[in-house]
Amino acid sequence: MAFDGNSTLWFSGEYKKWEDATIHVMSHVIHYGSSVFEGLRCYPDVKGGASILRLKEHIDRLYRSAKIYRMEIPYSADELCEVCVEVLRKNKFKDAYLRPFAFRGYGTLGVDPRPNPVEVVIGAWKWGKYLGTEALDNGVDVRVSSWQKPAALPSLSKAGGHYLNSQLVKMEAAADGYVEGILLDQNGYVSEGSGENIFIMVDGKCYTSPVASSILKGITRDCAFKFLQEKGVELQETFIPREMLYLADEIFFTGTAAEITPIRTIDKIEVGNGKPGAITKYVQKRYFDIITGKAEDKYNWLTRVF
Repeated sequence: MAFDGNSTLWFSGEYKKWEDATIHVMSHVIHYGSSVFEGLRCYPDVKGGASILRLKEHIDRLYRSAKIYRMEIPYSADELCEVCVEVLRKNKFKDAYLRPFAFRGYGTLGVDPRPNPVEVVIGAWKWGKYLGTEALDNGVDVRVSSWQKPAALPSLSKAGGHYLNSQLVKMEAAADGYVEGILLDQNGYVSEGSGENIFIMVDGKCYTSPVASSILKGITRDCAFKFLQEKGVELQETFIPREMLYLADEIFFTGTAAEITPIRTIDKIEVGNGKPGAITKYVQKRYFDIITGKAEDKYNWLTRVF
């Protein structure tokens, strides 16, 4: 989605106009991908207000990502949570995507990033449905990517450089006429999409890839866990062979950007009857009912902005 160049963001302690938030081209992050980031959504509700979904959990994950890469964020988690809310208020955004990120700035170049300062930015913009406006209702067509999820990178860190791999997956899928790609791990088991976790229904049971398959431990993934437990669906975190994708009754993606998106076909093979299944629709409805205020926020996931 296009950026709103008239908006305000927060840059290492200062609120700045969008066009004034610049860095030097010799900054470490540009050359080595030395950043960690989060993606959050703010949703309008049926009462005219708006809330951020699972703000604290996202900011906590930002700090865990930074810890893995020995990156000291020079602000507290509480401070960054407050800034996320304030950025939305300053821009009067109710339906928006938030991007907090920390990166190694300008100082020296070399593989060792430690001499460079750690900068932190929080920006927001209006963003629609990541996988397309009809994806939530009808599902998406995906392929198994020829690219593999690398085991050498710490997948529990949401780091900028890791997404070079995701770019390859996304571009390959688009070039071949698909909306998204699914990565296999180093052992040939199902890992995740380019930016989504994956759930598979087979014979009344639900399966999802474990952390050991080099997945990012998604926060929307955890939402789905809760909803499946509510429904009494048996859920297993286990290694998933590729061929289970073709035998599944239902498959859906989860992610902050993707939300709860059904998968219609994989490698041109229909998933079930080619339409979103009952469990997928249940998880999707529970998700949207909570974030829009139609259902009780029983898990205390929402941080009020307006």
